[in-house]
Amino acid sequence: MSDATLHDTTRNPDDFAVQIADQIESFLVAVTEVAKGDEPGSAVPFLLLEVSQLLLAGGRLGAHEDIVPEERYEPDMGPEPDVDELRENLARLLEPIDVYSEVFDPYEPRKAPVPARISDDLTDVITDLRHGMSHYRAGRVTEALWWWQFSYFSNWGSTASASLRALHSVLAHIRLDQPLQELDGLDTDQGVGDDTLEFEAGQVMAEEIGGPLGLGSARPN
Repeated sequence: MSDATLHDTTRNPDDFAVQIADQIESFLVAVTEVAKGDEPGSAVPFLLLEVSQLLLAGGRLGAHEDIVPEERYEPDMGPEPDVDELRENLARLLEPIDVYSEVFDPYEPRKAPVPARISDDLTDVITDLRHGMSHYRAGRVTEALWWWQFSYFSNWGSTASASLRALHSVLAHIRLDQPLQELDGLDTDQGVGDDTLEFEAGQVMAEEIGGPLGLGSARPN
């Protein structure tokens, strides 16, 4: 199916390309709004919801047959929009729980966890999605779908999945009144493992995480 044919079908809300683009656009808008910090109390639950919905779009792209662009070389889209301000805003908003540990590839044997940041993850995902959206808005629908599918497998799918697990873990600890162990000095410029990371004997109580983010326990007082 050509770009022109696909572009014509974008008037149909049931079209696959329209649905994927709408889900991606919703994520881009929502995370940008959350990063403004106007409603810090709902930031983590809202991000959990948005990342979950985005991964539904990713799953649909992953299950779809390989999308092949008609042009051999990708058209030049110019410089990528700057995401530094967005990243910094998210980092400030999520500061108590921004850094987490993740296993990059669960199928690689003896792979140690690595430190990551939710703020880095989300802006990395947004960069990939915006790139495809530029093609979509320019009418190159096949190119956009190819890029979103390719980058889902190569980058943003695993990145979004990791941040989703981190966001889910935070909410689960808060809602179930299960204190989080504090990571001693965990940051993204160091490795994580038995030799490089020690867990503090003390615990960060749920209110220390939930308080600044406006999260409450589901258990009645």
